[in-house]
Amino acid sequence: MTMITLVTGGGSGIGRACATTLAKNGHHVIVTGRRMNALEETVSLIGANASAIASDLTDPAQVDSLYEQIEEEHGRLDVMFNNAGTNVPAQPIGDILVEDFTKIIDINVTGAFIAARGAFNLMRKQNPQGGRIINNGSISATMPRPGSTPYTCAKHAITGMTRTIALDGRAYNIACGQIDIGNAASDMTSSMGDGVPQADLSIKPEPVMDVQNVADSVLHMANLPLDANVLFMTVMATAMPFVGRG
Repeated sequence: MTMITLVTGGGSGIGRACATTLAKNGHHVIVTGRRMNALEETVSLIGANASAIASDLTDPAQVDSLYEQIEEEHGRLDVMFNNAGTNVPAQPIGDILVEDFTKIIDINVTGAFIAARGAFNLMRKQNPQGGRIINNGSISATMPRPGSTPYTCAKHAITGMTRTIALDGRAYNIACGQIDIGNAASDMTSSMGDGVPQADLSIKPEPVMDVQNVADSVLHMANLPLDANVLFMTVMATAMPFVGRG
């Protein structure tokens, strides 16, 4: 049976890479995000195993409509990759605007909650009951970079969300896990070869890994039977400064 899978933030980067890999491996992938042109580009790269529904994940009414359309067109949802997120330029906390902090929390936490809530409710009511939610966390939650207060706070929240959804889902055969990603090559990591801030306040280049490693990891999590779960996975560039003292 074809698995019906939703990827938020599917119009670029990690979301696009994961959507493409899932579709190549037997999933029908629905990509969502605010920019329909970017979503349609993803669908054109994948082909018949993908479709696009534009939705602003910070708007509960739009998210309700998203899941209603998924239910109407596909009857169920098996996997949701809760991937959409954003960031602001790094600055010391004293220089971060309150509105920038609020923007990150609205998108990376509230938006992720609204998306997970909608997936949970559809998975809970469908027959057969159940499904899997995969949250995109970050190693920044435990090993932040200097100047990253909004993003780090948001990713701490995602970790708490993952743990509670994993508990809430047990009664309904809903599994929830999290992937924490370190230095996947993307637009966000394009500057790492030139140097990024370190814990000792120096600027040093860092290695990156192919984003396909992330996509393959998400595929593994998505394809597990519902009686097994990867609660937390870290996939990272092997030699990046994450383990040990920086």
